[in-house]
Amino acid sequence: MTLARAWSVALAGVQGTVVEVEADLADGLPYLTIIGLPDAALSESRDRVRAAVINSGEPWPQRRITLGLSPATLPKHGSGFDISMAVAVLSAAGGLPRQALERVVFFGELGLDGRVRPIRGVLPAAMAAAAAGFIRVVVPAANAAEAALVPGLDVWPVASLRELVAALRSGRPPEAFLDEPVLDEAREGPAPTREHFDVELDLSDVLGQPSGRRAVEVAAAGGHHALLLGDPGTGKTMLAARLPGLLPELDRAAALEVTAVHSIAGVLPGDCPLVTRPPFRDPHHTTSVAALVGGGSGMARPGVASLAHHGVLFLDEAPEFASGVLDALRQPLESGHVTIARSGGIARYPARFLLVLAANPCGCATSSATTGSCTCSSLIRRRYLNRLSGPLLDRVDLQVRMDPVSRTELMADRAYVEHSSTVAARVLVARSRATERLAGSPWRTNSDVPGRELRDRWAPARTALAAAERALDAGRLSARGLDRVLRVAWTLADLADRTRPTAEDIDEALYLRTGVAA
Repeated sequence: MTLARAWSVALAGVQGTVVEVEADLADGLPYLTIIGLPDAALSESRDRVRAAVINSGEPWPQRRITLGLSPATLPKHGSGFDISMAVAVLSAAGGLPRQALERVVFFGELGLDGRVRPIRGVLPAAMAAAAAGFIRVVVPAANAAEAALVPGLDVWPVASLRELVAALRSGRPPEAFLDEPVLDEAREGPAPTREHFDVELDLSDVLGQPSGRRAVEVAAAGGHHALLLGDPGTGKTMLAARLPGLLPELDRAAALEVTAVHSIAGVLPGDCPLVTRPPFRDPHHTTSVAALVGGGSGMARPGVASLAHHGVLFLDEAPEFASGVLDALRQPLESGHVTIARSGGIARYPARFLLVLAANPCGCATSSATTGSCTCSSLIRRRYLNRLSGPLLDRVDLQVRMDPVSRTELMADRAYVEHSSTVAARVLVARSRATERLAGSPWRTNSDVPGRELRDRWAPARTALAAAERALDAGRLSARGLDRVLRVAWTLADLADRTRPTAEDIDEALYLRTGVAA
């Protein structure tokens, strides 16, 4: 029989589909054909696979070879199918036992000399293999710790095709297999300590801005998006950079989601494959739509928004971003994911992040009109801030004005400033209270709860809503804005260990939303 099968995985976004790789050897002039919608990188595999097999000391069959990738209608991308095609050809030629390939999935790119090179997306591919019932995955040695994060899989790291062929013939793991204690540690997902990440970024460094510090604490506790509006040098960027240090560690499920996205993007650190801390991304204002939400030719790759999944996306000088770039964020802000359609297929990436916008009151980037340094007219300043569209700002719960700080205020604030560890502890307790209250519902944080539920299921006392109702009647607050105020009020109640928002919580939430005291 001149037909053999091996298996690999094709990725579309973070979703993987097991692909059956069939190798058929027929009479005719020696030639290798790949069918099943391969892209350019996969089509070039015919030359890599042939050179790798010969340079590994194995005979190449001098026959007409057809490699079929099924499902045939699913687009295939990248060079990660090289190993599966090589072992399928060798097995069809009688060089490998067919039973050695059963229930095994192969990932990896081959060099011309037979070396196995690392690839992107090993973690989501291994997760797809485990979900399909496969018990063993063969991966490049550089990707071994990443694949070992998936429980229940037997991981075979290989450094060369020669090593893999010897292992398949003997039925024993390759000699390059990592030591078991290392794999166990990766599988458990070691969580680096908070001090490892945030030792140089402490909230106590931001002096003179108690309202700004309060805003990032509330944002971290409830998952609320925030706008920091203030003059240059008032600490907007410092506050945003310290916000990830206030967020809790990622749980196991969230860590795997974040790690999968980073794996596909090729930015996963090799020494710590499991991302356990909320990520922080701060793209430049010249960033394009494709860079922010994802794109590229063929199958779209994740953008900055997806790389900030379960973390913080910070847009400094937000009015300087192109309007199309900012409006592209409206879909992930509402749905928590990005869907990108390209010629190579449809990719769907998670993008549930905490958005922080920072803006100056005027494009001249000098001090505000209150200090007399800015000579721009009110029309110019209004036109500059109007670059942030109303639909986008309507999705931002916290809109905080940060005024310039005098030397006296800086010195006096030293007695009241708190360290990030202290604030993070309050945030963790507040989140646990919200989790307990929202148990049994599809929502995880206060910012996720729909307004209908806030008004019916978790409605504050009617007397507590007096200030918010006056703002609604005066036109300073929209109906959607009222829902945002209720969400923030519940977060304030959680931080204060109250079972229900009070009038004080509603008033503070209204101030954080509109900048106007009740």
